[in-house]
Amino acid sequence: MGSAKYDRAITVFSPDGHLFQVEYAQEAVKKGSTAVGVRGKTCVVLGVEKKSVAKLQEERTVRKICLLDNHVVMAFAGLTADARILINRARVECQSHKLTVEDPVTLEYITRYIAELKQRYTQSNGRRPFGISCLIGGFDFDGTPRLYQTEPSGTFHEWKANATGRSAKTVKPIVKKP
Repeated sequence: MGSAKYDRAITVFSPDGHLFQVEYAQEAVKKGSTAVGVRGKTCVVLGVEKKSVAKLQEERTVRKICLLDNHVVMAFAGLTADARILINRARVECQSHKLTVEDPVTLEYITRYIAELKQRYTQSNGRRPFGISCLIGGFDFDGTPRLYQTEPSGTFHEWKANATGRSAKTVKPIVKKP
């Protein structure tokens, strides 16, 4: 039996337990530029694959790494249009948190916020899952470096090093070396 019956509705599982819309979003990530994150004892480094741009395109408009707050940076692989929505929502949440609590967000807090937003899009009619995977790095207010990754399904994990995107399978063994 094909996926045709089950891939039109976001909230319908196929008989073998798949949400095809989420799997399509994960495929968009696999086709996106590679993003890499490495956490050290006192630092976090994020990098993205730099694609060549068209001759007439402004190079500065192609960004895959962005600042969410003074101490939080996000790199992503996948659909840039989807990323813009998440970036703007995350920036607003960082500022709202600062105004409400009078402390900057922790990395886990903003990662959880982004992951929950992504997860809500996997179960809402009239929406599709975000086709991006995010690497979120920075420092908690005690100076501890953190690196998290969120997936289109809404899951997130903390990492010492990780990669996502087109060449992730090639890069992961390299960043795993001591």
